[in-house]
Amino acid sequence: MPSTEIRQSVLVPARRLVVKVGSALLTRETDAGPGVDTAMIGRLIGQVAQLRKQGREVVLVCSGAIAAGCAELGLHQRPTDVAELQAVAAIGQRRLMALLHTAAKRRGLSAGQMLLTRGDFDDRARFLNIRNCAAKLHELGAVPVLNENDTVAVEELRFGDNDLLAALMANAVRADALVLLTSVSGLLDENGGVIDRVDSVLDAQQHARIDMKTRWGSGGMKTKLDAARLVTEAGEVAVIAPGSGKNVLLDLVAGKKIGTVFAPADRKLDSRQRWIGLTARPAGAVSLDDGAARAVRKRGKSLLASGITEVTGRFDRGDVLLVRDSQGKELARGLTNYSADELTLIKGKRSDQFAKLLGREGYAAVIHRDNLVVLGA
Repeated sequence: MPSTEIRQSVLVPARRLVVKVGSALLTRETDAGPGVDTAMIGRLIGQVAQLRKQGREVVLVCSGAIAAGCAELGLHQRPTDVAELQAVAAIGQRRLMALLHTAAKRRGLSAGQMLLTRGDFDDRARFLNIRNCAAKLHELGAVPVLNENDTVAVEELRFGDNDLLAALMANAVRADALVLLTSVSGLLDENGGVIDRVDSVLDAQQHARIDMKTRWGSGGMKTKLDAARLVTEAGEVAVIAPGSGKNVLLDLVAGKKIGTVFAPADRKLDSRQRWIGLTARPAGAVSLDDGAARAVRKRGKSLLASGITEVTGRFDRGDVLLVRDSQGKELARGLTNYSADELTLIKGKRSDQFAKLLGREGYAAVIHRDNLVVLGA
């Protein structure tokens, strides 16, 4: 599908957008040090207000808390100490939300703060609560504004960057499109030209530039491509576009050719499939022989113990498992019917042997096809 067709068929009629704005766009450098770009915030919220008048819902994912905190405290460098980063973020998040709320109020809106950690998306109940909260904020005339909860996040709970947070949120609310606003014109080729359309995110990884990471940001083009993959795998569209444009969001939903558009997969995953396959972090993994891998990928079959060659990790029944083929490539994710200890006993075995090995009757499938999401479809 050509880029223009994707833009016209998806972005023009889009009713729900998740828009991520990075630190490089929300901050500015002055002689006195870093500062928050209030003009940029005004332009951003102004566009959101216009989109709402068009009947569209917008969820904002805004970085910049650490830079805003540094500005208030007179710090010229991003801290490296974890405790200091958390403290600076606490100050900066309050300042950032105050500016966003003031800009929204001028346009008859409110700004609703949602601070999240990676663990909030791993838990199914909290995942649903996030979606419900965002929906209610829209009903109340407020703009949901998300950021990572830097004040409590530790390494194992962190997103690492807000690109991932935006992608997970897009899947949670089933947004029609994820828009990643950045300081460059889009995904650039080796000659510095903007790539108009990407069909395979994996193929596009060669264009990720590690030097794109900014002074105050924690991401880069690679994290944006990872975010685009999560959304397109679910069957939706992702866009990387220049955030400095006066009306970039309005122009995108008008179908104008801006930035790089990532084509969606042919299928659309439902909310439960998105949580299993693209949101919850796996608690363990299993490797399959070639026959079992073909049955899962090509024929949509349940995963049987007879095709499992290796079990790794510590997990319980009901946890999400990563399923790999014999080459170690990620094949699928699904909810296991067995714990790690049980699966170690029955791997490579037929189901009629389970009772003797486990001391009880077992499930025929390790992961039933209804709880299995094949990736890279």
